[in-house]
Amino acid sequence: MNKSLLSPADIGFLVGLKAEASLLRQFFPGSPVAISGATREGAEKGAARLIASGVPSVVSFGLAAGLDPALRPGTILVPDAVVKDGKLYPCSPAVRRRLGADGRSGVVAGALLHSDVVVLTAEEKQHLALESGCCALDMESGFLAVAAQAAKRPFGVLRVVCDPADRTLPPAAGIALSPDGGLGAGALMASLLRNPLQIGSLIRLGSDASRARKSMQRFLEVKASAL
Repeated sequence: MNKSLLSPADIGFLVGLKAEASLLRQFFPGSPVAISGATREGAEKGAARLIASGVPSVVSFGLAAGLDPALRPGTILVPDAVVKDGKLYPCSPAVRRRLGADGRSGVVAGALLHSDVVVLTAEEKQHLALESGCCALDMESGFLAVAAQAAKRPFGVLRVVCDPADRTLPPAAGIALSPDGGLGAGALMASLLRNPLQIGSLIRLGSDASRARKSMQRFLEVKASAL
């Protein structure tokens, strides 16, 4: 089946990383994609660019951190709302259905929490879960939700859990990305030189990320084959 059948140019996507954009473009080659580089400024600018492009609907896509301990790496999320600064932004039911929230795909709904910073520790994830009631978090969806609401544009979220709620990430995970969404090799090496004991945790994180990407790819392939 031609993957381009799953490629409506009427959806624009905001992602954090180059790897997420590369996966997305296999299935949505006709859609605009903005990469935030996992920074607040990048996410705000990316959301604004998508809205300015005139695309009818917008979607936040990529990896997420689990807050619900039941969500393991590879769990597909199509949230029904995004929470940012204590405010709830409902996702468009029509966009959610297009993303696979049809009651048959095994995706998880619930609310997704926006965070302006990388949340590294299991203790902080637990605190945020209890405080917000959300099942997962990311660093782009809140900015897209705000921009979409202001522009009266339908929006949704398609994410996959990478690091689970009980996983504490090494310090390098919070500084290893370059502003364009790639890997900042210099910052990563400097962090490892300061604390070589992070290597084992980084390997586990890489394994989780690989599992998450494969799960998302399978999910998109199934959707493509069903068209």
